[in-house]
Amino acid sequence: MNTFGHLFRVTTFGESHGPAIGCVVDGCPPGMAISAETFVTDLARRATGKSRHTSARHEADAVEILSGVYEGITTGTPIALLIRNTDARGKDYDRIVEQFRPGHADYTYWQKYGIRDPRGGGRSSARETTMRVAAAVIAKQWLLDRHGVRVRGYLAQIGEVVPRTTDWAAVESNPFFWPDVAQVSELEAYMDALRKSGDSVGARVTTIATGVPPGWGEPIYGKLDSELAAAMMSINAVKGVEIGDGFAAVAQRGSAHRDEATHAGFLSNHAGGILGGISSGQAIVVSTAFKPTSSLRLPARGLDVHGDEVEIVTTGRHDPCVGIRATPICEAMMALVLMDQALRHRAQCGDVGEVFPRIPPGAAM
Repeated sequence: MNTFGHLFRVTTFGESHGPAIGCVVDGCPPGMAISAETFVTDLARRATGKSRHTSARHEADAVEILSGVYEGITTGTPIALLIRNTDARGKDYDRIVEQFRPGHADYTYWQKYGIRDPRGGGRSSARETTMRVAAAVIAKQWLLDRHGVRVRGYLAQIGEVVPRTTDWAAVESNPFFWPDVAQVSELEAYMDALRKSGDSVGARVTTIATGVPPGWGEPIYGKLDSELAAAMMSINAVKGVEIGDGFAAVAQRGSAHRDEATHAGFLSNHAGGILGGISSGQAIVVSTAFKPTSSLRLPARGLDVHGDEVEIVTTGRHDPCVGIRATPICEAMMALVLMDQALRHRAQCGDVGEVFPRIPPGAAM
């Protein structure tokens, strides 16, 4: 499936080294102000080539709006967005046309389709996430304008390095989306050493939505947390998702984990802002784990399409840590889920309104 969402639906298309990538956004309400410039900031945040710590690929990422917008205003009809690939170098992958790279989708795509696009991973490339970020620009704007919801994220871990403090003002001031400005030089040295070694490392991204009212989500099969988890797991290289305390809850006692409430608000947020699959009005907190990049110049054992054992070395332009530029992607998936859930809630329960009592959000984490 290449379509995501129920009422707010996003369909993406295109390959890493094809002529273009694009998406169709269906279900966007009419009356929103949208232009090509609207997408510039978030696409630049996701882009490669901004520092020596990401892939050297330089794409213009200029959005063409093909439909759904008239004189700068959304019409309520499908919005088609297109981005031309301007720095594709498919020849970098000539050596692995007949090889299955360890840790990649080469083998599984081959088994499923009987054919694959070896150029940068084709459809399974992180290049595809560009269109998710583009579509989510619309969702972020709608969520903020209509509900005051703000979606933000930061890099919460690279390898064994974790932030000592969390300062939102620092996140956008460095190429890592790192919340502790005092550690940026440490990360620079860490990544330089990693790149020289030819190896890679994993990362964790924390995404938080504030201003989400209580009531979004559905019980059982449309749970807000299950859809957020599925959305994050759909991102390339993601191997784990936590809501709130996540796996740390295993070692907690119920007396500590439960989020008590007073007239002043919730006293904690171990549940990550979701109870029974429905938002509580607290901050929605999701952590996403990214595996180490598998595209390495270090030799590895593998098989080719003939079943022969071969030594595989991956050349081309790759990220030593995909998590470094994953923050805007995680933000995008959270925003897309929240807008879809908001529209579904409005459709079924819009007449319910605000129910007494309403507990203030209280503690963020």
